[in-house]
Parts: sequence; C-alpha cells; structure tokens
Amino acid sequence: MTAELVCMSFAFRIHEAYCVTIPADRQKATEIVQEFRFVFGDEKIVKVGQNIKYDLSVLLNYGLEVKGPLFDTMIAHYLLQPDQTPFKLLDVIPASPSLGALAHALEAKHKIYKLRDALKLLEGKYDRVYIDTPPAFNFFTLSALIAADRVLIPFDCDVFSKRALQSLIENVIETQDDHNDQLEIEGIVVNQYQAQAKLPREVVQQLKDEGLPVLENMLPPSVLMKESHHQNLPLIHLAKDHKLTQAYLSLFNEIEQK
Repeated sequence: MTAELVCMSFAFRIHEAYCVTIPADRQKATEIVQEFRFVFGDEKIVKVGQNIKYDLSVLLNYGLEVKGPLFDTMIAHYLLQPDQTPFKLLDVIPASPSLGALAHALEAKHKIYKLRDALKLLEGKYDRVYIDTPPAFNFFTLSALIAADRVLIPFDCDVFSKRALQSLIENVIETQDDHNDQLEIEGIVVNQYQAQAKLPREVVQQLKDEGLPVLENMLPPSVLMKESHHQNLPLIHLAKDHKLTQAYLSLFNEIEQK
C-alpha cells in the first residue's frame, strides 16, 4: 500500500463532522495519526466507514491498527440496494466472486441465453445498458455478447494487447455466426494512450492500417481513475474538467454519433 493520507475526517454526532489535515512530511504525519490510537485501538468503539477495508490498509501503513467492530456502508448498500446508486438515472448491478464457481453449472444447464432474455424484459426502461465483461473469453463473456447489440473493445497500447485483440475479434465473429447475427463491433477504445510516445502511435496506426474500427477519441493515462474507484464517484462527479473526464465525454459523444 503506497497511498498517503491527506486528511482524516470524523463524525460522532448527527450533522457534525471534523477534518484533521495531515502534512506531507511522513514523520509528522505518523505522529498525528498516532494521536488517534486511543480511538482506533479501542475494541468497544464501533468504526463506521465507506469502503473501510481500504482505510484500514492506509492507516496500517502509518503504524495504526484499527480494532473493534466495523461497519462498512458500501457493503451495507450493496446488500440492501444492490442496483441503486446515489446518481440520478444510473443503476448498477455488481458482479460477485461466487459467479466463477457457478460458470460450469450454468453452462451445463444451457443458461447461455438467460442474460439476453432478462435484458429483453427491460426494453423501454433504460436508454442504454452497458455490460462489463471479464477480459478472458468465458461463459459470462459469451453470454454478454449474445445479449448485446454492439461491442466496445478496450485496447492498451502494447504488443501483447495487439495479439489478444485479434483473438477477441475472432470470438466476436464466431458469436455472430453461432448465436447473434445482429452483433456489431462498435469500435476499439484505446486506453493509456500517450501521444508523445512513439510506440503507442505506431501500434494504433497499425490497427488503423489493418482496417480495424479504432475510435478517434483515445483515453490518456491518469491516476484519477484510481481515485474515482476509491471514492466510488464517477469521473464526471469527481473532476468534471479533468482531461481524462473530458476524454471520456468526447469518446461517448463519438459513439452516440455513430
């Protein structure tokens, strides 16, 4: 864990909260954090947090072990309202680690069309439904391709991704032939693109020369994405004017105009 504390926020009464700023100097920062060990180390005090496992790891990096009962609001929300988000017109259904163990059983029972049938029941309720699949081609990836109208293929600018890309395109074509003749490749989304570097430019140009549908708007590398994940905030809510957010908006508009 390499993340560093910037501040620590506390709330122990309704409508009342406090923030303690943490200096960049590591020694001073550790001394300040240690001042709160009587709270964090008290096994009788319940600690409530959002994505609290991450916070525990960061505090441990400063020599502070948190003890006592824990309550994670993110996990509680997942259990009570797994599809709802605090953002207007956005619902999310997360995956589960237990799905991996179910793949063989589902495949054996010919459940490959279940997702497609379920999404048909939602027609008219959502403007768009996005399905994020695992990078490996497996039962769940195939199920998603069968259910989808279009597919976006993410691509990192390196030789290994280029080799994997051809295999994935072949899988999409096979799915078109066997299960979903309406499926189209919407385009290839280039990630981690550094315009100043020679290799990314060469790799992307090779894709274009091969006639592959590379989308013009490419996504630059940025730590902002990790911050978005940590804070459970979409980029547009976290940093509207950041270059990565603007790149995503441009990419979305390009896809909408196709």
